[in-house]
Amino acid sequence: MTVAIRIGVAGARGRMGRAVAEVVEARAGVLIAAQFGQPGATDRDLAGCQVIIDFSSASASADLSRRAAAAGRPALVIGSTGLSDEQEAAVRAAAQTIAIVKSGNFSLGVNVLTGLAEQAARRLSAADWDIEIFEAHHRRKIDAPSGTALMLGGATAAGRGVALSEVAVRTRDGVTGAREAGAIGFAVLRGGGVIGEHSVVFAAEDEILTLSHSARDRRLFARGALEAALWVAGRGPGLYDMMDVLGFRS
Repeated sequence: MTVAIRIGVAGARGRMGRAVAEVVEARAGVLIAAQFGQPGATDRDLAGCQVIIDFSSASASADLSRRAAAAGRPALVIGSTGLSDEQEAAVRAAAQTIAIVKSGNFSLGVNVLTGLAEQAARRLSAADWDIEIFEAHHRRKIDAPSGTALMLGGATAAGRGVALSEVAVRTRDGVTGAREAGAIGFAVLRGGGVIGEHSVVFAAEDEILTLSHSARDRRLFARGALEAALWVAGRGPGLYDMMDVLGFRS
């Protein structure tokens, strides 16, 4: 008899937390061992779960990482975005002790888009092709640009062999002057109930290439996070992403 994998859901009262719970409950071979919001997981929750799927908040995810690392379990799947440098460092430190899958987006389509964007950036020279990344989300999203937009920006920067922090233009206002060659720009829309729209635009003088993805149901992110949880359960310490989960990276 197969033993079900015990899944914890952090941020259980949020929209994504509820979507994760629905997807887990509908999947054979897994069960929900714990659900929690603030103030967070108890020691019993940590001990009773093999993996916790976390779509809570930047601060809560960093704290959960520290506590799970201190306890030596469980593995984590982190979908929270907007982490500060200090919070990112906490996740990286925890990954030396436990297995963590962290991604700005758990959609299969978005992760394929990320790979295509990196390949396109590698082939289209910065001297001739400008890169702009557009994203749109619902009015309740609290961070900008989205984690997915930054993931796409990071992929295009990697394709050009530069660090995103060196070329990103995240705001424009007033007389900004001519665009610098090699810059990667970001544009953000917040409004209504938009689940998630992302486009990577490569613009030359005489042609434009646009790669885009539209989310229609937030359960697609929950399904991807569950696949990540199944992949990471029982895996050794390390910081992984969806490219690892999907087998795009050896």
